[in-house]
Amino acid sequence: MPKKKIHHADTPAPLTDQQAASESVTKAFPVVGIGASAGGLAAIEAFFTHMPTDTGADIAFVLIQHLSPDHKSLLSELVQRFTRMTVTEISDGDTVAPNHVYVIPPNKDLELFHGSLHLMDPVAAHGGIHLPIDAFFRSLAQDQQERAICIVLSGAGSDGALGVRAVKEVGGMVMAQAPDTADYASMPQSAIATGLVDYVLPPREMPAALVSYVQHAFARKRRTEEEPAEHADDLLQKIFILLRAQTRHDFSGYKPNTLRRRIERRMAIHRIETLADYVRFLQQTPQEVQLLFRELLIGVTRFFRDPEAFEAMRLEVIPHLFEGRHPGDAVRVWVPGCSTGEEAYSLAMLISEYAQEQYAGVKVSIFATDIDAIASESARAGVYPGNIAADVSPERLGRFFRQEGSSYLVKKSIRDLVVFAEQDVLLDPPFSNIDLISCRNLLIYLSAELQKHLFPVFHYALNPRGFLFLGASESIG
Repeated sequence: MPKKKIHHADTPAPLTDQQAASESVTKAFPVVGIGASAGGLAAIEAFFTHMPTDTGADIAFVLIQHLSPDHKSLLSELVQRFTRMTVTEISDGDTVAPNHVYVIPPNKDLELFHGSLHLMDPVAAHGGIHLPIDAFFRSLAQDQQERAICIVLSGAGSDGALGVRAVKEVGGMVMAQAPDTADYASMPQSAIATGLVDYVLPPREMPAALVSYVQHAFARKRRTEEEPAEHADDLLQKIFILLRAQTRHDFSGYKPNTLRRRIERRMAIHRIETLADYVRFLQQTPQEVQLLFRELLIGVTRFFRDPEAFEAMRLEVIPHLFEGRHPGDAVRVWVPGCSTGEEAYSLAMLISEYAQEQYAGVKVSIFATDIDAIASESARAGVYPGNIAADVSPERLGRFFRQEGSSYLVKKSIRDLVVFAEQDVLLDPPFSNIDLISCRNLLIYLSAELQKHLFPVFHYALNPRGFLFLGASESIG
């Protein structure tokens, strides 16, 4: 019987249209989202007091602060005291312009669409938690792509941490307030705990770093673009050699545009002008090789990403996994490129729900692998910020997690179903006798040649009636 390859390649989210439209509106400048909560006013004052307006780096700022829904906000008037830029409370449909500061009004959520700001009635996440900073950061990432920049300032809770992941996924930049300078440190600490923050600084030091980054990252003509193509390719090969020597992983088969954008981002952070200078910096700075390695891994995910796809998995696939199974039989799942574990645990929850209802005696084994040992270790610990309540239902939070302070810990019954391990799916031997492979949002970063190499590996690993679960923008070609 031929193997079933179920991939939910539904119509992708309209990011391509958003990118095209947003580039036409905000082509020349990045947009900076600033999230703050308790204790945030002092940090906002320090930031804008030290933010010059004559740098030559055009930047728009959007300020999201947790505000009381019952009182008129004076935030825009207060911020105007600290800066010569124009500060306005947002009206629905405002188009972002450089050297302006836009302040969210009370009792509203905010979305950025085609370069315009749209006010929304607030909707609490599962469990009643309101996360306006996460909502805007995600919108900012979708609309502005690599021109998205987000800053997390003082605040209680973990709002912003999920949005940080979204910004990093599209190649944006992230700053967080140094916790020892924050009146309430948990919000910046949650952002820093993602491992995705580029700068951890006191607010007064952020403007200089921000301007320098923007000037290097968004110059009209990067020197890397001016170098002859053959010379640039040779320098990229040298970077791949340094990466392979220190990490054993070969990135030469990854899509060139993605590689170049992320290398240029690292160059901008260090204010390095040319690829040749960056190669020398890598040779002299082994820790930068590791940081570039992690930058290239795109280690971004979340629980039940693409909910419709996971609902199809629950209804259409998981029942087939258990057909004809008896106590003592095994269901085997492989999640390559598991990152920090959210996808593997999402599958574990769905499978556990179904198995406990009808197939309690069937053994479930989920093998979750990634080339990033740090991400695998984080996944194994199973600790996630409180704002996962935006993606996990209250019923599943209560059933599969234990709340510990402002975080959630995956319960042992679920952690025991998943084995996390370091593995390079392109080099290391695959698993075998697998009933379901979930490889989502990895193929989009690989060249066609590597994809051709990978599909026979998956075919070998799958049982004859096995399933392949891909991301919304991926297919079997």
